Amino acid sequence: MHERERQRMILSALKGRSVGTVQEFAALTGASEATIRRDIQALSAARRLRKVRGGAEAMSSSVPGLPGGSDLALARTVNVAEKRAIAREAARLCEDDDAAIINGGSTTFQMVHFLTDASLQVMTNSFPIAEHLMQHSRCTVLLPAGAVYRAQGLILSPFEADGTAHFRARRMFMGVQSVSALGLAETDPLIIQSEQRLMRQADELVILADHSKFGNRSSLLLAPLERAQILVTDEAVSDKDAAMVEAAGVQLVVARVEGGMNGQRA
Repeated sequence: MHERERQRMILSALKGRSVGTVQEFAALTGASEATIRRDIQALSAARRLRKVRGGAEAMSSSVPGLPGGSDLALARTVNVAEKRAIAREAARLCEDDDAAIINGGSTTFQMVHFLTDASLQVMTNSFPIAEHLMQHSRCTVLLPAGAVYRAQGLILSPFEADGTAHFRARRMFMGVQSVSALGLAETDPLIIQSEQRLMRQADELVILADHSKFGNRSSLLLAPLERAQILVTDEAVSDKDAAMVEAAGVQLVVARVEGGMNGQRA
């Protein structure tokens, strides 16, 4: 990839988010971390971005009030095999004619690949999920009212009357930024408002979280861990984190990257 194209992608990825890491930019562009560091140095010298330890930050936000969730394009490049395995197990919980809620995120997006033959009613605050299901499945798709935030792929509204109260689902499938003994956490109040409204409309909550989410930390709690009925993760989850989930009374499903069979920890 040409230097200018890499640097354009780095700047594009920074739009609507505060910072990006060298590792994220390397995964996005396919370049080495050393090459990305040189690109960041060049862009910093040109005053196109601000160099920070381990990555870069935008000089200024082009969209006021933009939520702080992860950039979807970057998030899709991290732990891809694990996320796909987790999504496969989550999709197996769906039955034809079910009503389901799927929140926006890189792991929940992977569910669309396993719902191509499904006939569901799906409410989602994810524009990419809605678009894919409309084009590649028999699902009926409903969207809440709000603005589309491109970087996160989310439809968000600060107002309570966004239409979600008129939909009732058997299950909500939700990705989160972090899982800990304190609870399920997100990165932005606007995202939390949207997801809490969606959660109220589902009988059961299914969390999709790869092993890395147990190491993340966020000060913005979305819900206690006990609010979930099922948590689907991958085989790299530690025994300590698995025990924490089960101690909260949440059913733990471990998705296998190879073999395609799901299991539970004893």
